[in-house]
Amino acid sequence: MRNEMIKLKSEHEIGLMREAGKILAEVHNRLSEIIEPGISTLEIDRRGEEWIREFGCIPSFLNYEGYPASICVSIDDEVVHGIPKENVILREGDIVSLDAGVIYQGYHSDAARTHAVGRISEENQRLIEVTRQSFFEGIKYAVAGNHLYDISAAIQKYVEKNGFSIVRDLVGHGIGSHLHEEPQIPNFKPRFRRGPLLKPGMTLAIEPMVNAGDWPVWFLDDDWTVVTQDGENSAHYENTIYIRPNGEPEILSL
Repeated sequence: MRNEMIKLKSEHEIGLMREAGKILAEVHNRLSEIIEPGISTLEIDRRGEEWIREFGCIPSFLNYEGYPASICVSIDDEVVHGIPKENVILREGDIVSLDAGVIYQGYHSDAARTHAVGRISEENQRLIEVTRQSFFEGIKYAVAGNHLYDISAAIQKYVEKNGFSIVRDLVGHGIGSHLHEEPQIPNFKPRFRRGPLLKPGMTLAIEPMVNAGDWPVWFLDDDWTVVTQDGENSAHYENTIYIRPNGEPEILSL
């Protein structure tokens, strides 16, 4: 992947993305407070869209390539892109991943969180925690002068060290005035390659998707929902980050 295909953002653009990220973080905070047994996935989507618009933003996902909702709601073995439905109800012991994006003055932010529904098993709790921490292990390498796959390798190493597997059919991505920009960001280290050089002004959506079992996944007949092939649970954690001129990256969606 050539660096010249990757859009470097100006300070003005970073300012807009920073505001988008703050708003998205608040939307996720509010969503976390309504996750409980008995709520429908459609109600989660309805409330999420309401809050996004309340902040003067547009949902990034609604009608994106035909996706019919504002919040992707994925339960248990659903990895990503679950479609909210009125008759799909959260139950005690489930885990649920919420993926959301906002557009603020033409610029996107994208973030995902996995939540416990009531009391969950220790294994599910550990899956959520390892997935979240794998993101932070990865972005230790999100520094100008490193290579993109340094991030990928660190995520994979941490996940596998903890006995889980990293999904390989889905990746993170660049982000800015478009939801998906170059580069694609695998959560595992591709063989024989280092990936693009990280430069100041890059904005990236880093999003480990971690399975309790093996990594292969299926796409369901709705052409959106991705599930684990072995039926084991999956967790998802994502933030939009900015590669700064000096030092550690800035997490725009926390």
